[in-house]
Amino acid sequence: MDFNDSPEEAAYREKARKWLEENAAEHKSTSANGRRPNSPEHMALAKQWQAKKAENGYACITWPKEWGGGGGTPIQSVIFGQEEGKVGVNYGYFTIGLGMCVPTVMAFADAETKTRFVGPAMRGEEIWCQLFSEPAGGSDVAASRTRAVKDGDEWVINGQKVWTTGAQYSDYGILLVRTDPDVPKHKGMTMFWIDMHDPAVEVRPIHQASGGSEFNEVYFTDLRVKDSQRLGNVGDGWKVALVTLMNERLAVGGSSGPDYKTIMELARQTDGIKDGAFRDKLADWYVAAEGLKLTRFRTMTALSKGQTPGPESSIGKIIAANQMQEMSNYGVEMEDQYGVLVDPAEAPLQAAFQQSLLWAPGLRIAGGTDEILKNIIAERVLGLPGDVRVDKDVAFKDVPTGR
Repeated sequence: MDFNDSPEEAAYREKARKWLEENAAEHKSTSANGRRPNSPEHMALAKQWQAKKAENGYACITWPKEWGGGGGTPIQSVIFGQEEGKVGVNYGYFTIGLGMCVPTVMAFADAETKTRFVGPAMRGEEIWCQLFSEPAGGSDVAASRTRAVKDGDEWVINGQKVWTTGAQYSDYGILLVRTDPDVPKHKGMTMFWIDMHDPAVEVRPIHQASGGSEFNEVYFTDLRVKDSQRLGNVGDGWKVALVTLMNERLAVGGSSGPDYKTIMELARQTDGIKDGAFRDKLADWYVAAEGLKLTRFRTMTALSKGQTPGPESSIGKIIAANQMQEMSNYGVEMEDQYGVLVDPAEAPLQAAFQQSLLWAPGLRIAGGTDEILKNIIAERVLGLPGDVRVDKDVAFKDVPTGR
């Protein structure tokens, strides 16, 4: 494991840093001047920045140049992301589309479809969402009950998805549906891309505890899609979904928000640093943060060598999400009566701990729940026996529903 940039990586970092210094100042992703996340002003700023990155080869660094990408390496993408974060231009509108959906389209769609969608998505002209989770499925993606029935050269889709991030502003989405209920659940699914503006698609934003509405319920009522919109073969939807899910784990593996340095500074301001129990917790958070950093260095080293990170990347998300929740709870309590404030203009440290506390439970679900990730680590990293699956060889239509 090498923590230092190679000469080539150091040169790329310097090149990226210089470009960002020259171009990022007017595209800051802060909430200043009314540019709050999900507002039209914020979205317009994000699209301008995405287009500028695409024009200069920084939008999708690892994508082939023939698709408009940078033709670079995964470690170059990591380096640019690190430097981009330092200058305050973090936009989340395109993460799902460019990190999960469009790569799936590139892997399974025909040439015409790829030519139509890859470029506009990379330039920020069109936004994508991922339609997997369902109310009755929980973390079991293969329990999809949204049904697609073949009708000539089209498929008719009815059902519901939930927790779909960004559906309210997305133009297109990838949709996992049930096409054959007479086989076990993992074998009877198919993936399609759909137009989110179709009248048969209804998006209902979910009001969250944080006050935002990033997640949505999505309903399909006799939605007709052409067979040419299919991604992969009929019945191979689970194989296609695994490609998307692998990318998703990497995309949400980290977390933003206050770290142990932030809460230590708050403790200094409130005299909480004098509390012996708090100092013990601070030591625990420091050790966990250092372990997490070294684990991410392992992933970066694999990328630097051209290798694909394995299932151990699940470790990062489960540690980061739980630490965020615990640390945020301590931070809000330390602020005493000021902990009830959520307005960044009024709360200590611009309400960093309040916002983090409200978001942390969602991070423990997004991209795989704690329980799912623990299973992945146990089975694929430690080699422990897998969970008993009583429905493994049962036709989906015969799986008990609890009714």
